[in-house]
Amino acid sequence: MKQIRFVVAVALAIPVLAFAQANTPRVDQRQAKQEQRIDQGVASGSLTQREANRLERGQGRVDAMENQAKSDGVVTGRERAQLHRAQNRQSERIHAQKHDRQHDYKHNARVDRPRRR
Repeated sequence: MKQIRFVVAVALAIPVLAFAQANTPRVDQRQAKQEQRIDQGVASGSLTQREANRLERGQGRVDAMENQAKSDGVVTGRERAQLHRAQNRQSERIHAQKHDRQHDYKHNARVDRPRRR
């Protein structure tokens, strides 16, 4: 009887342990933060809709990389490093697009450029 309980306990614990290994809270938190940055850029006009769409596609690629890394139940150190590098690149792209000379302050889907002096 004790052996059956032990086998049942182990059978229930294995999926929980595998899920814990594939948990990536920092990656998920950073993804959410970067998407907030994109949304804020659209709301403020510092990102055009075209730039925002391009950045959202990039975020989708990082999300797909994360799902691929989680697919076997374990996210290895190498996979985590790849995810962090991809997120760093996306962060740099978001910054570059938010601080370039293309804006949509009027929210009319046209690029507002400052006048040349």
